[in-house]
Amino acid sequence: MIKRTATVLTMIAALATTAVAWAGPVSASSSQDDDDLPRFGPGNQYRPVIEAKDFSPNVTNRWLPLEPGTTLTYEGTKDGQPARNIFHVTSMTTVIDGVTCRVVFDRLFLNGKLAERTFDYYAQDDDGNVWYFGEDTVTLDDNGNLTDTEGSFRAGVDGAEPGVFMQADPDVGRRFRQEWYQGHAEDQFKVVGRATRVTVPYGSFQRALKTDERTDLEPTVLDNKYYVRGIGEVAEVSVRGPLEKLELVSIKTVDERPEESSSR
Repeated sequence: MIKRTATVLTMIAALATTAVAWAGPVSASSSQDDDDLPRFGPGNQYRPVIEAKDFSPNVTNRWLPLEPGTTLTYEGTKDGQPARNIFHVTSMTTVIDGVTCRVVFDRLFLNGKLAERTFDYYAQDDDGNVWYFGEDTVTLDDNGNLTDTEGSFRAGVDGAEPGVFMQADPDVGRRFRQEWYQGHAEDQFKVVGRATRVTVPYGSFQRALKTDERTDLEPTVLDNKYYVRGIGEVAEVSVRGPLEKLELVSIKTVDERPEESSSR
């Protein structure tokens, strides 16, 4: 999952406005809800209950299918520059916090040059919910040299926790933490629509899932993402903050090479 680098926290008023726009009541509890998914609450109280036996690297969620060998390519603008994002689902797996996760290789190109390279780790629980267990990401300069690894984390290490990335049957208005590594990875989302019209270069869709995406690390930034059943994410558009618009332009599926199936 390509991320922004955290910026300096801005005005308290902006923070308050963002919180009101998002919230509804916020539970102080980090216990599980009736459907066993964690309630939203303060990050330092966030402790999702994870049983490794309840998870699989085979992600078949209709809103976020991760079929090995599938490559989704997005094009548009990010940080004011022409951007291309290549999201490739590998056949590799890795074990994080006892859970076997699917490895996704995610690359962001700005002005034609590789700017970020990320390995994302997903798993699906027995109820069909997709969880995000971490990422290893590097940012590169124009010469291809590593500049930082900010945003990298693995659940179970240094207090980091996994988060719900997509419900099996998304609830409009319900918020989730997609990740938690204090000060480094604090993405959140909530579903705001299940019948949204969206048109991207890949096609037009009438019943897309629309989400609001934010992070406390950048309180003045808000993005919308759009998901289509059987495809996954088709667009990401900034609502507040730096100009960003990435839209799906192509999907390709190939058989993975046998040697790629080994754990990373």
